[in-house]
Parts: sequence; C-alpha cells; structure tokens
Amino acid sequence: MISGGSRVPGGSRNAGMPGTRRGPLWQALGIIAELLITVAAICALYIVWQMWWTGVEAEQTQNETLQSVSWSDPAAGSNGNGTTTIAKAQEGDPPAEPENPQYGDLIAQVYIPRFGSGWHRNLVEGTTLEQLNRHGLGRYQTSQLPGQVGNFAFAGHRNGYGQPLGDVDKLQTGDAIIVRTEHYWYVYHYTRYEIVLPTDTYVISANPENPGAEPTKRMITMTTCEPKYSTPTHRWISYGELAYWAKVSDGVPAELATTDSSGAVKFAVTETPSVASHIGSLDRVVAWALVAWAILFIAAAVAWRWPVLRAIHAGERRRPDASLYGALVRLQPGVLPIRLLLAAILLFAAACALFQWGFPWAAAHIPFLQQMSNYVAVE
Repeated sequence: MISGGSRVPGGSRNAGMPGTRRGPLWQALGIIAELLITVAAICALYIVWQMWWTGVEAEQTQNETLQSVSWSDPAAGSNGNGTTTIAKAQEGDPPAEPENPQYGDLIAQVYIPRFGSGWHRNLVEGTTLEQLNRHGLGRYQTSQLPGQVGNFAFAGHRNGYGQPLGDVDKLQTGDAIIVRTEHYWYVYHYTRYEIVLPTDTYVISANPENPGAEPTKRMITMTTCEPKYSTPTHRWISYGELAYWAKVSDGVPAELATTDSSGAVKFAVTETPSVASHIGSLDRVVAWALVAWAILFIAAAVAWRWPVLRAIHAGERRRPDASLYGALVRLQPGVLPIRLLLAAILLFAAACALFQWGFPWAAAHIPFLQQMSNYVAVE
C-alpha cells in the first residue's frame, strides 16, 4: 500500500505525476499565447477608446462650452419653473444669427428627434478635425447661416467622437432637424439624401440642387462619411428645407415638446450629461488607482509578512511555470484573493494610461491608425 505519493531517489516526483513542471517548449508557447492575448486585449481596448471614450471626451468639451455661454435653458421653461409653451411660428424673413462668427465659436445647438430624446449636439464654426472631434458638429464657413436663403451646411463624424451623425441613414422624409441659436429656433424638415465623392463640393454650395444658379430656398445640408465602419470613400449628404422659425423667448418648437396628463408643456429633450462625462481627465484616475494599489500593497505586505512568508512558501512548493501574468500575481503580497485584486488594479491603471496617453499618441503618429481614427492632437 502506497500513501503520500511515491518518490524516486533524490526526492523528485515520478515523471508524469500531477504537479510536474512543463517543459521549456511548452512554457515558451504559453508565454507567446499570453503575449497574443495581451495584443488582442489592447486592440479591443483601442476600439473601445475610438468608439466610446472619444465620444465621452467630446461630450465633456461640449458641456464645458455650454457652461461658458449664458444661453437660456429650454428645460427650465419660459418662466423658470420647468414648464413652458409652444413657441409660435414667426412670419417674415428669419433673422441671421450669430453675426460674424469666428473660427471655433459656438453657433448653435442641433436637435434631431429621430435620433432619440437624448440626442443634441453643439455646432461650432469650422469643419477641421480639431473642431469636429471635440465639439460634435462644424459649419462650413463658406455656407449660409441658419435661416438664410441658400444652404446652411455643416459636417459631423459618423463613427467615433460621439458619432453625432451616426444614424443619418435612419432619417425619414419630413423628420425635423432643429437648430437653436442663442435667441431663435430654426425648424427644418428632412427631404432627401445622396451619396457622393469627397470631391463633389457642390453639395455645400448655396444652391446644391442647381450649382451656379441663385439660391431660392432656405436649405440645410449635413455631410458625413460613408461607409460607416470602414475607410470612408464617399460622403453621405442629407438635405432639408426650412419650415418655420420661432423665438427662444416664446418657448420651444412643437417638435421638441411633450404634454403631460395635466396639460403642461415640457421640453422633451434629455440634456442630462452622462455619468462617464463627469470623470474628467484619466490622468487623475491613473494616479488614484496607483495610490490605492500602494496602500493595499503595504497593508498586505505587513499583514502577511511579505516577502518572508512568500519565500518560505515558495520553498515548500515546486518552482512555478514561466508565465507573465502568473509572475505579476506572485509578486504581490498576501493571500491569493488580495494578490489578484492588486494585479487587477495595476492592469486597470495600465488600461486607463493607454486611453489617456497611449492610444492618442498611436492615433496621431501611426499612419494606418491616423487614417482610421481621424485623430488630431489638440494642444
């Protein structure tokens, strides 16, 4: 009868018994597999950064821009108590606002109910990537102002940076496209779309329906990339025409209003910033994660007498297989759950560092990623 496991002379376990160490080849393959998993995880995080976090950063900038101006809040109502009225459509030619906008200035906010009750974006002067990436939508500086005869044209991303025009393909004839400047509402109705080449600049001319002729309509044109999730080879162009204009002081357009059971009219758009937009810069998150790791590390090291106990236990166990993540866990003090937690905190800090510094650098300096991400570094 054998108990406790048989041993060969010298105290080593029998070959093939559980607990034997893998050979060098298998350990090398294991490390390669871990590296491949790491690369896959970084690629996945890059997609999350491009598709989600750039939108969070854009929302942060848009919130700051709105806070820097003294525009009235439609949700507060005309009398400031949360209720409002339906703004009456005005007669006559709509006023042009703002006067003489400068590059980067906030011109308007845009609301498109078809995109959801929470959809609204800032519109600034200029269509460079710096403006589109940070502010949402940008007006072509050669186009007309809201409400003017001609073509009020602006651009926005269809993918990443909050993808403000990501759902243009869902627009239906007659859908409202509402532009709010500081003092006026301009309500356009969607008419049609077309897909053109990037060189077809007639779409933002004063009369895109008959380039070169004098404009007779008050049009709106939205331009974005096509196709949505790959290298854009074309542009998706959405057109609309002005239906009416109204004064912000009179209330909100009917297209942006709801009526509750008591008959009270309220602003139908949800303008509450997302939770993620309150995070701010991730450099503080990285710093606090490392502080938390250091505090927990010291506490665990004291409680479990690290590294003395670790050295004792290591002497009682077989030498572990080579492993990048295994080594990361083993280097932490404490029992296994504490070591796993400490390793997870370090990995979380590394992921945040990639979002804050690594991915922006890669998108700005690696040609393939730069083309895919439309990223520009902002000083």
